[in-house]
Amino acid sequence: MENTAIINTLDPELLAPIISRRDAIAKGASASSKVVAALALGSVPIALGALAKDVYGQTPADVLDVLQFALTLEYLEAEFYTRGVAATGLIPGAAVAVFTQIRDHENTHVNTLRTVIGGKGATPVAKPAFDFTAKGALQGFNFGATQYATFQALAQAFEDTGVRAYKGQAGRLIGDKVVLTAALTIHSVEARHASQVRRMRGQKGWITGNSNGGLPAFTQPIYNGEENRTQAGLDITALGAGNGGNDGVTEAFDEPLTKDQVLAIVTPFLA
Repeated sequence: MENTAIINTLDPELLAPIISRRDAIAKGASASSKVVAALALGSVPIALGALAKDVYGQTPADVLDVLQFALTLEYLEAEFYTRGVAATGLIPGAAVAVFTQIRDHENTHVNTLRTVIGGKGATPVAKPAFDFTAKGALQGFNFGATQYATFQALAQAFEDTGVRAYKGQAGRLIGDKVVLTAALTIHSVEARHASQVRRMRGQKGWITGNSNGGLPAFTQPIYNGEENRTQAGLDITALGAGNGGNDGVTEAFDEPLTKDQVLAIVTPFLA
């Protein structure tokens, strides 16, 4: 009776895949040792928790890891724009309002992520020190008055990375609707930032193939994989005319980056 009452309080969207997994187990599919042990002990709540882990492959630790990872990226962007807007003579007058607004967005993202992490009983990762020369790849860059072109290039690199980074982590948040929704609301704004900055540099608002849009060669990993033309196992170019050819197909979809790929991209900017 107690277990039935507990089950009746579960979100149907959460319960449905668990029930499907239960049916698969009943038909002979392999179950994790934790599920078997929980069922053997007659503990339906514990078994449901183990089944949920089987279904979603995600735990509260995964969610916190994503949040801390996202916070580090937002620290990077917030610091970059804060220093850029504060620099004397760096940003021309017409662009100051744009980069000031982006700065404010990024600082809001930082504050939001810190609050969410704290609300989950964890301590937000500390803000690291940054090296915006990328360990010398942009030797001499110091937000100087003549370095606006470099500042724009870095802004594009960071925003394009952020879009792909959030996309790459979405699957790890499926079991936490609140955090997933928050991450997606940030992701879409990062995409708007990327489009705005790209156009300010005279680029298209979207990525064509794996083109880095004239950025320094060391930024190429940000764009690798964007030339993909297959989605959900379907070669989009095979659908015939009207899809824009190879370039149009790659422009129509953004590809995710894994956490390891993103860390490799941003590590040169960590002092």
